[in-house]
Amino acid sequence: MNALFARIVVIVSGAAILVVETLATRLVAPYVGLTLESTTAVIGVALAGIAAGASFGGRWSDVLPPLRVASGALVVGGLGVLAVRPLVRVLGPALGPGPFAAVLLVAASTLVSVTALAMVTPAVIRARLERLEGSGTVVGQLSSASTVGSIAGVFLTGFVLVALLPVDVILLVTAASCLLLAAFTATARTRQVVSTVAVTAVLLTLALVAVPGRCDVDTVYYCASVQSDPERPNVRYLVLDDLRHSAVDLTDPASLEFAYTRRFADAIDVAFPGAPPLETVHLGGGGFTMPRWLAATHPGSTSTVLEVDRGVVELARRELGADDVAGLDVRVGDARTLLAEIPTATADVVVGDAFGARSVPWHLATAEFASDVHRVLSHDGIFVLNVIDRDPWRLLAAEAATLADRFPHVALMARPDQLAPGGGGNAVIVASDLPIDVAALAKRAAARGEPDSVRGDDGTLAFAGDARVLTDDWAPVDQLMG
Repeated sequence: MNALFARIVVIVSGAAILVVETLATRLVAPYVGLTLESTTAVIGVALAGIAAGASFGGRWSDVLPPLRVASGALVVGGLGVLAVRPLVRVLGPALGPGPFAAVLLVAASTLVSVTALAMVTPAVIRARLERLEGSGTVVGQLSSASTVGSIAGVFLTGFVLVALLPVDVILLVTAASCLLLAAFTATARTRQVVSTVAVTAVLLTLALVAVPGRCDVDTVYYCASVQSDPERPNVRYLVLDDLRHSAVDLTDPASLEFAYTRRFADAIDVAFPGAPPLETVHLGGGGFTMPRWLAATHPGSTSTVLEVDRGVVELARRELGADDVAGLDVRVGDARTLLAEIPTATADVVVGDAFGARSVPWHLATAEFASDVHRVLSHDGIFVLNVIDRDPWRLLAAEAATLADRFPHVALMARPDQLAPGGGGNAVIVASDLPIDVAALAKRAAARGEPDSVRGDDGTLAFAGDARVLTDDWAPVDQLMG
């Protein structure tokens, strides 16, 4: 094996490992959620596979012809890449959500391919070591080339491939690259074995395409789908990964199905009676339920939506009628950086409804971000924030403490049964510079069937207790969730 080809082999194998690792986070999210735990599971399993592969590759290359080890590892790695998505789709529904399930799902679907691909570099190094003299150079150059491949794999996948190609195509191209190199690397004794892999590769390719998943489309960040309500043909649900994020009634924009959106509406209507037109900023687009409601109930309102995922916007435009919403201005990008571009004191309402999975993205939950929300709001403006949590409600308490640290007045909206032991779900926090009309909020909530569900300043602070304020230095939102 000449030096140039050796570098190509280790670069491709290194890149393939990071392609699998980068895509694994997206692939498992519909089943275990997109959380810090699921990301940690992907990184941890990949590192375990790399460590095991380096050990096995080096050991077997001392007792078997190194090129045979390298070509065999590329074959197993390539086939493993083809199997990743079908395995996730078969095992994901059975394992369900949770940190332990995330580790099991990632390991079952990716560990074999990553371990095999990690065996390639030590095998190629062993094949290139003809004498002790100069061995340090060989080891250094090929190890460096493998790392360069890994860097290329992660940047190409994250910045280019995911935006241009469907996930199954990326996996197919990666697997084909590994199998092609296996054929070129094979010795005379292993070429027959490599040729028999073709049938397996074809079957796995069919499984890659045919095994059904939960997505209508793989967006940049989500597995996204739109589901219909069989009993109400005009109602559509936007599902991101494993969670319903929005409900839209295509024939009645004033209709709000989810309880948290009704609490948003109560807070807005109480703060601005008489249905005046409002200038609003929305952190997260989802199904564009609230911009649609505002356009219908507060005619003349404008809604600036900050949505990180262009694919979600396109899906909402295509299937949820987002283009028909009057006064809508969609800006694609991270809500924190885009909010910094909004002029000071220009918004009547900021709606916080951005989620990574079940938790508010940590950088949108901190006191520093709340300060920027406060800057954007007019003096009589309000910030309404949707928080998903469950008993013992540590995240909700921390978020209430955080907003109380930046706003003079806060209110908490959640049913008593939600806050009872074993409860959970969506709660809404309202924050404002001016006093919040808690009595009016409570009256509206009771009329909707949620009596005793509103706490004012004192009640919210009592609920927060000694919860620590979330900051850019400390915001473990996933860990704080019950």
